[in-house]
Amino acid sequence: MKVEEINADEIIGNVRDVLTETQKKRGILIHAFQKIQKEYNYLPEDVLNSLSKKLDIPLSEVYSTASFYKHFYFKPRGRNIVCVCVGTACHVRGASKVLEQIEDSFGIKEGETAEDMSLTLETVGCVGCCGLAPVVTVNEDVVGDLNPKKVKSIIKMVEGK
Repeated sequence: MKVEEINADEIIGNVRDVLTETQKKRGILIHAFQKIQKEYNYLPEDVLNSLSKKLDIPLSEVYSTASFYKHFYFKPRGRNIVCVCVGTACHVRGASKVLEQIEDSFGIKEGETAEDMSLTLETVGCVGCCGLAPVVTVNEDVVGDLNPKKVKSIIKMVEGK
């Protein structure tokens, strides 16, 4: 998606008649962030600069808005997102050992991305699959009942994508 292609009136829809131009521009920021992140897998600085200029919104406001939401990222992310659940059930059933094994296997720590961009490793408070604890998600796939030895299935999932 190119920043030049953003059309506030098209995105805002029927409410465009009651909004000021400034409100229209601010109203499409989240939509623009979503499209940009879908294309790049994060929000590149140069694209945010272009967006700021296109919408005539200060860059500080663009960053302020994007950084308010946890699901927007400012650093490149891996092709695969591996999330280790560290909620209570997963913690009690050994999530920390699973996390350590994944970190050791890929040579990265939680919050980091592998140099080859194969994956980004994150933790999450709860996946909602407590009966399968400990649980890891690889993109949209849930892998449960893990232990450090079963981490090999995670490695195969990542390498196979």
